[in-house]
Amino acid sequence: MQTRADFLGVWQLNRHIDDRHGHQQGLFQGRAIFHENGPDQLDYIEEGQIQFGSGPVLTANRRYQWHFMDTHIEVRFENGDAFHSFVAAGQADGTEHPCGDDHYTVRYDFKNWPQWQATWQVTGPRKDYTSITQYRR
Repeated sequence: MQTRADFLGVWQLNRHIDDRHGHQQGLFQGRAIFHENGPDQLDYIEEGQIQFGSGPVLTANRRYQWHFMDTHIEVRFENGDAFHSFVAAGQADGTEHPCGDDHYTVRYDFKNWPQWQATWQVTGPRKDYTSITQYRR
């Protein structure tokens, strides 16, 4: 299982988004930075640029808290609300996250560490997309 120290630092990331609801493809390129915030927490800061189809290139960012427990990692939103949890080993499904009527599921892949991947499937009345994010040092 990957540890807190394994994630610490800067990662390059590429995210491909297949938006079936909007009938378009998107690409996010940027970086994710894991900063220390106490003995069992890393703050995740993502920043970069996103573009859907031939639309404008936009600046995008997001922040999460990663809490390292004995057996798993709990991911929380920036305000501390629960998002999902997962085991950082092999291929692992994360816990599901309902957001109103929309539903989020994630699968992590750590088989090629230190390269790793997160695949999100999002479905519901407002959203229908797959997002694949690849991380590398």
